[in-house]
Amino acid sequence: MYQDIRTDLHETFGKLMDTLSSLSEDQLNKSPYTGSWTAAQVGDHLSRSYGIIELLDGNTTPSSQPVSEKVQEIKALFLNFEIQMESPAFILPSEGWIDKEQLLLDLEQKTHGILDSMNSRDLSVSCLDFELPGSGILMGWEWIHFINYHTQRHLYQLDKIRTKLA
Repeated sequence: MYQDIRTDLHETFGKLMDTLSSLSEDQLNKSPYTGSWTAAQVGDHLSRSYGIIELLDGNTTPSSQPVSEKVQEIKALFLNFEIQMESPAFILPSEGWIDKEQLLLDLEQKTHGILDSMNSRDLSVSCLDFELPGSGILMGWEWIHFINYHTQRHLYQLDKIRTKLA
């Protein structure tokens, strides 16, 4: 079970880096249509969202719940591309030009940090400092799955942006 999510997350992060790397800096910063985030903004939003891993260093408590109790719920929500979601303000992307090299470096550092943290942190604890809206308190294991499905959701968005820009 642990190796499966680690493999999935590694593949998801690889696709993210490949997708963003395949675009020129101009393409990354070009809006495909009015009101849309740019590909760079999607990357910036993901980078900001990866800070959620720090919940494992905050207030936690042992849990008697199964470690993957809410994983299917999170998956169903974030991989439902028919619904539109609104980002919390604290992870909204930067406005204006985003440097490609800096964005990729930041994402690389954060994604490696997440993968490394899976080896060094107890993922079975409930993380008390933040609740996922609609799902409540999550365990570390569920936050790892959230990161994976949230990134996959935005990979779908990036594919649409890339197609529109082509």
